[in-house]
Amino acid sequence: MPIYDLSVPLSVDLPTYPGDPGICIQDWSKLANGDGANVSTLSFGAHTGTHVDAPAHFIEGTRKVELLDLEILIGEAQVIHVPEEKRVIDEEFVTANCAAGSKRVLFKTRNSAFWAKDFTEFRTDFTYIDLRAAQRLVELGVKLVGIDYLSVEKFGAKDHEVHRALLAHEVVILEGLNLTDVPAGKYELFCLPLRLRSHLGDGAPARAVLRTIE
Repeated sequence: MPIYDLSVPLSVDLPTYPGDPGICIQDWSKLANGDGANVSTLSFGAHTGTHVDAPAHFIEGTRKVELLDLEILIGEAQVIHVPEEKRVIDEEFVTANCAAGSKRVLFKTRNSAFWAKDFTEFRTDFTYIDLRAAQRLVELGVKLVGIDYLSVEKFGAKDHEVHRALLAHEVVILEGLNLTDVPAGKYELFCLPLRLRSHLGDGAPARAVLRTIE
């Protein structure tokens, strides 16, 4: 039963969204220095690498990441292959490709190739979801939407309409996936964001895996 790890490894070379904190991984103590253990310090933003956006990311007073339902984060998911030449996931594509009853949808696009080791700079030309597609996903009853780069939304979007359209209906957004080796189809998703407790609760890095359904 194949299991696919969709999570990008966190490292100092991993691209981050412009304006977000960079990644810093440093030694705190080292066996090589005579310390009792190897201990690292980690510093990065909540929306680094593979991560979950909670409604509180853009909508004040809504659900925070610690309170997201495990029933949404774990369960059957549909991986949808988006042709390389298609740069915008629109309403027509969603309607034609989202299976009836899908609660969790992961879009596999050309973006997954951007996680290769030679891509250390942020790419602004990533494939994204437009507003009508987001609204259609809500209409279809989807509860989790994933994409294989650091935003579901077009780079530079001013009003964050796509995020708001999804999060206002408590649709969990899963960003920063690497779906390179995953064929289109149905799987069982396990997506577990860090259980961060803060006054913002906007999101958290996650480990996301797919298990093949026999």
